[in-house]
Amino acid sequence: MANDVFKGIMIVGTSNESFGEAIEIAIDRAKQTIRELRWFEICEQRGAVRDGQIEYQVTLEVFFKLQNDAGA
Repeated sequence: MANDVFKGIMIVGTSNESFGEAIEIAIDRAKQTIRELRWFEICEQRGAVRDGQIEYQVTLEVFFKLQNDAGA
Protein backbone atom coordinates (compact mmCIF):
# COMPACT_ATOMS: atom_id res chain seq x y z
CA MET A 1 0.00 0.00 0.00
CA ALA A 2 2.99 2.32 0.26
CA ASN A 3 2.64 3.45 -3.37
CA ASP A 4 -1.16 3.62 -3.51
CA VAL A 5 -3.14 6.81 -4.12
CA PHE A 6 -6.72 7.34 -2.98
CA LYS A 7 -9.44 9.80 -3.91
CA GLY A 8 -12.31 10.92 -1.68
CA ILE A 9 -15.79 12.07 -2.64
CA MET A 10 -18.73 13.31 -0.58
CA ILE A 11 -22.04 11.43 -0.54
CA VAL A 12 -25.20 11.72 1.56
CA GLY A 13 -27.30 8.79 2.75
CA THR A 14 -30.82 9.09 4.11
CA SER A 15 -33.05 6.76 6.08
CA ASN A 16 -36.35 6.83 7.95
CA GLU A 17 -34.97 4.34 10.51
CA SER A 18 -31.58 5.48 11.89
CA PHE A 19 -28.23 7.14 11.26
CA GLY A 20 -26.66 3.68 11.03
CA GLU A 21 -29.05 2.63 8.30
CA ALA A 22 -28.39 5.90 6.42
CA ILE A 23 -24.67 5.02 6.45
CA GLU A 24 -25.33 1.49 5.18
CA ILE A 25 -27.62 2.78 2.42
CA ALA A 26 -24.98 5.28 1.27
CA ILE A 27 -22.13 2.73 1.31
CA ASP A 28 -24.18 0.03 -0.42
CA ARG A 29 -25.13 2.46 -3.19
CA ALA A 30 -21.56 3.74 -3.58
CA LYS A 31 -20.27 0.15 -3.92
CA GLN A 32 -22.49 -0.27 -6.99
CA THR A 33 -20.55 2.33 -8.99
CA ILE A 34 -17.20 2.87 -7.26
CA ARG A 35 -14.47 0.27 -7.65
CA GLU A 36 -11.84 -0.22 -4.96
CA LEU A 37 -13.94 1.49 -2.25
CA ARG A 38 -11.76 1.26 0.86
CA TRP A 39 -13.00 3.40 3.75
CA PHE A 40 -15.28 6.23 4.79
CA GLU A 41 -15.42 9.12 7.21
CA ILE A 42 -18.60 10.49 8.77
CA CYS A 43 -18.53 14.25 8.22
CA GLU A 44 -21.96 15.31 9.43
CA GLN A 45 -25.18 13.92 10.87
CA ARG A 46 -28.45 15.79 10.74
CA GLY A 47 -32.14 15.14 10.51
CA ALA A 48 -35.30 16.51 9.03
CA VAL A 49 -38.95 16.15 9.90
CA ARG A 50 -41.08 15.32 6.88
CA ASP A 51 -44.81 14.74 7.29
CA GLY A 52 -44.26 14.14 11.01
CA GLN A 53 -41.59 11.47 10.38
CA ILE A 54 -37.89 11.76 11.17
CA GLU A 55 -35.50 11.50 8.22
CA TYR A 56 -31.91 10.72 9.22
CA GLN A 57 -29.22 12.21 6.99
CA VAL A 58 -25.50 11.39 7.06
CA THR A 59 -22.80 13.08 4.98
CA LEU A 60 -19.85 10.78 4.31
CA GLU A 61 -16.57 11.13 2.53
CA VAL A 62 -15.79 7.81 0.87
CA PHE A 63 -12.32 6.92 -0.35
CA PHE A 64 -11.33 4.63 -3.19
CA LYS A 65 -8.02 3.47 -4.59
CA LEU A 66 -6.97 4.99 -7.91
CA GLN A 67 -5.80 2.41 -10.40
CA ASN A 68 -2.26 2.61 -11.73
CA ASP A 69 -1.34 2.46 -15.42
CA ALA A 70 -1.01 -1.34 -15.25
CA GLY A 71 -4.65 -1.65 -14.10
CA ALA A 72 -3.72 -3.08 -10.69
